[in-house]
Amino acid sequence: MLRQLFNFKGGVKPQTNKAPSVQAPIGQAPLPSRLYVPLHQSIGGSPNPLVQPGEQVLKGQLIGSADGWLSAAVHAPTSGTVLAIEDHVAAHPSGLPTLSVVIEPDGRDQWAARRPLDHRTLAPERVRELLRDAGVVGLGGAVFPSHAKLTAAKTVAVEQLVINGAECEPFMTCDDLLMRERAEESVRGIAIFRDLLAARRVLIGIEDNKPEAVAAMQAAVLQLGEDYEVVAVPTRYPAGGAKQLIRVLTGKEVPASKRSTELGVQCFNVATVYTAYRALAHGEPVISRIVTLTGNVEQPRNWEVRLGTPLRDLVALGRPKADTSNYLMGGPMMGFAIPDLAAPVVKATNCVIAGSPSLFPASPPEMPCIRCGACAEACPHELQPFELYWFARARNFGKTQEYHIFDCIECGCCSYVCPSHIPLVQYFRFAKSEIWSREREKQAADAAKARFELRNARAEREQTEKAERLARAATARTAERKALPVKADAAASQPAASVEAAVTTSPVDAEAVKKASIVAAIERARAQREAVQPRNTEQLSAGQKKEIAAIDARRAALADPAKPADATSERTGG
Repeated sequence: MLRQLFNFKGGVKPQTNKAPSVQAPIGQAPLPSRLYVPLHQSIGGSPNPLVQPGEQVLKGQLIGSADGWLSAAVHAPTSGTVLAIEDHVAAHPSGLPTLSVVIEPDGRDQWAARRPLDHRTLAPERVRELLRDAGVVGLGGAVFPSHAKLTAAKTVAVEQLVINGAECEPFMTCDDLLMRERAEESVRGIAIFRDLLAARRVLIGIEDNKPEAVAAMQAAVLQLGEDYEVVAVPTRYPAGGAKQLIRVLTGKEVPASKRSTELGVQCFNVATVYTAYRALAHGEPVISRIVTLTGNVEQPRNWEVRLGTPLRDLVALGRPKADTSNYLMGGPMMGFAIPDLAAPVVKATNCVIAGSPSLFPASPPEMPCIRCGACAEACPHELQPFELYWFARARNFGKTQEYHIFDCIECGCCSYVCPSHIPLVQYFRFAKSEIWSREREKQAADAAKARFELRNARAEREQTEKAERLARAATARTAERKALPVKADAAASQPAASVEAAVTTSPVDAEAVKKASIVAAIERARAQREAVQPRNTEQLSAGQKKEIAAIDARRAALADPAKPADATSERTGG
């Protein structure tokens, strides 16, 4: 029964150059003398290192735990000694370093304890956690953590699960050889994803230039009694893009603003389902992957390579020819030039191509755009690359966003057909990076502004709280003065005691209390003065004593005018 296929707009048909690397079976690459395992190998957070320099590790041992839900763990590719945890050059166009675990293999290749599991006996959420902790990510190139894609939309059931075996990029054959040689394990891995998503149908899309892979997958599906459909799709780049393959197999067109799960469909690479099966059924985390080594080499072939293997050790297996001038990671359409062969193999390394002047001639000089529209016709996302080019070149990044630059998947079709030899994809990558950089700067500025405002608000709040505390304390003191009666001093004289009694027994206001306190203080001072006896008067003469007596008599007369003055005062004229 022939299945109806749909078409997607645009696309090109470059030379495939796949035949040289499929002549030999998948080889096992030898262990290098050093492994440089980057902790960050997927979209999402960077795993946290769990080992220390000098520590002995086993093959498959967890050396980097997932940092949050959108992340994936990293494991030791073999047994050996951790020499360092340091920055090492990454397999990235920038050539910038990334934090890596350096391991010296001990040659024993001894596995850590493995625990095979049957996913059907576990809760779906537990299976997703196990896949995250096994480091399973998309091996088609995007390296998105697979467990995060295995959650269906809450409102839409998954109608179709699409398995991507198209492998449309020229030179690349790693998925082709995987399906030829390990079809049964790949089909068993599909069952895990089908059960987690509760998908009603499974569609396996493979380009029709891979008849051996199509036959092998069909035989495995029949042998295991599954009802999956293995569909040969027309060979046209980029039929291996997720949205393009979904369009071809289901007829559904995924808008840029939506995810495919919102339309009831999800897509995974065939190598991803294979590693998921190995992780659960055999307890083997992702510590290696199949890499196509091809191009200007004497022995093009697919190798299963340990993650962390320096690319220099890998390319040596192919025996590069003398005129090899550069190396590409990925295919010639979407790949990038490797800045340093000291960079290691990572989960995203699906192909390494040795280049030469004859294989990849230098691009002709860039000419002015003639606005022929060929790029727009070839664009599989129906964009207008010539408009995006003008705005990106003019650094008018706002306009590039208006023309949906982030819908561009950087497939390279526009650059491939451009008669003016304009490297359009490079312009688009530049514009995207500038927009991301400015967005990060804006977010940093907004965060700094928010911190400044919060600090000012905190200072104002603290000042207000302090003023309120002082006001409450003053009010409390005033209330205490009003509420507490004034007690008379025990040393005060009788008049002072009577005043105190009056203050105590009768209610008075604050001013009366204050006056009574002053009067009591004056009386206490007078009583103290009267109690003081003169000193140093024992040695006085009779004349001095007589003079003092006269002075005392005058003071007494002044204090009591009604009392007559004595003779002494009269004699003295007082």
